[in-house]
Amino acid sequence: MHIYVTGDCHGDFSRFAPERFPEWDSLTKDDTVLVCGDFGGVWDGKEGDRERLDALEKLPFTLLFVDGNHENYDELATYPVTEWNGGKVRYIRPHVLHLLRGQIFNLDGRSFFTMGGARSLDVWDGILDPEDPDFAARYWELHRRGAVFRVKHLNWWEQELPSPEEYGEARRNLERAGYHVNFIVTHCGPSGFLDRVHGGHIRPDALTDFLEEVRQRTEFDYWFFGHYHENRVFDKKLLLLYRRILRLP
Repeated sequence: MHIYVTGDCHGDFSRFAPERFPEWDSLTKDDTVLVCGDFGGVWDGKEGDRERLDALEKLPFTLLFVDGNHENYDELATYPVTEWNGGKVRYIRPHVLHLLRGQIFNLDGRSFFTMGGARSLDVWDGILDPEDPDFAARYWELHRRGAVFRVKHLNWWEQELPSPEEYGEARRNLERAGYHVNFIVTHCGPSGFLDRVHGGHIRPDALTDFLEEVRQRTEFDYWFFGHYHENRVFDKKLLLLYRRILRLP
């Protein structure tokens, strides 16, 4: 069994084409590729997503993903939760699985702690609510001046950050594992490294602070995350991925 990991897709899965992914011909459904959030394959609703997801199911490997901040959480919630390899998942297709937050999975005898979610960075000019009486006027005013904003339940969801229950489940699972896992897979990174990406302009939040707690308390081999659209290595163990596909040792 081979396990690969990559960064944000945002609904563009061209990196998995055989001409861009040389390992294609040697892979089977027993092999897996993990996406570190902003998967974007569940976005337009079941009918709108059907062609894209059916194409992903035809890939020669199994595709796994943690959620990012750019996911349609209303649509994700329509898929039932079940157990798989020790943790909770949603089957989007038989070989396309959403790995839920705060879980520990066993893959090929190795443990993976997953914690999706992140705070959106591209909302400098606000988040609009379609239920507000002045929504239309505000939307077109922001649109005309090229503002950077998002709209609730259209391209932004408050579920981008974990709930108290998800944090609690994550801590309980890590405690049961003795705060020892082989790999950590998240979308954003821990607070302790944020001053080294994007010029140090990203401020910590509740999730990055939680991940910093995890970093300080947990023994792990490697940590993979996306969100910041770079390929970099921090402290030899934290790997920030974007379009690169990396095979796990």
